[in-house]
Amino acid sequence: MPRFPAGQTLLIDADDTLWENNIYFERAIAAFISFLDHHEYSPAQVRQALNAVERETILSHGYGLSSFTRSLVDCFERLSPAPVMEEKRERIRGFARAIAEQEIELLPGVAETLAQLASRHHLILMTKGNHAEQADKLARSGLSELFSSVEIVAEKDPPTYREVIARHELTPHTSWMIGNSPRSDINPALAAGLHAVFLFHKDTWVLEHAEVDAAPERQHLIELDAFAKLTDIF
Repeated sequence: MPRFPAGQTLLIDADDTLWENNIYFERAIAAFISFLDHHEYSPAQVRQALNAVERETILSHGYGLSSFTRSLVDCFERLSPAPVMEEKRERIRGFARAIAEQEIELLPGVAETLAQLASRHHLILMTKGNHAEQADKLARSGLSELFSSVEIVAEKDPPTYREVIARHELTPHTSWMIGNSPRSDINPALAAGLHAVFLFHKDTWVLEHAEVDAAPERQHLIELDAFAKLTDIF
């Protein structure tokens, strides 16, 4: 595996790349499905319905805990055979509130690896979602001083990556996007001309799943299964 010289720019994702995130949403969804206890739809069918509702909600309300909460309540109201009373809505909101109460759990090797990378390279945090929520998680993570800049964007698509490249005057052949999501971190970054490192996470959100695109000519795509292995190439 090649080792790249010092002075690279590393755009690094946050949720499920630096710290655990989706596992808490999965626990809330499991509690939601159990509470709904649908007598016609299987748990898998309820989950498919929730995925569809989430896709709709994201289009109108973006990402984040508020959007997720709205999706849970909306899905419950659509699937419940009986009128939904406010007491049940509040119970459902409680499943989502439990996510906000979680401590930041860094993934193995993240703190040490980031410190090493920051000593040799230019690090930019690039995450999507609700600005206040993502900024709060970064502050609580204790990692903020390792990043020279922070980009919290509404969506990660090729135009957004190109805007970030222009804003920071990045040189594509020495700039990388590192993250766990094929749909948001890898494929659009490659399309925008960046190199990419795909960090596999077994609990990546289902709406972020996609086939990983092949790297265009003269671009690199490297796949790793642990954050600490970044020091093997950078």
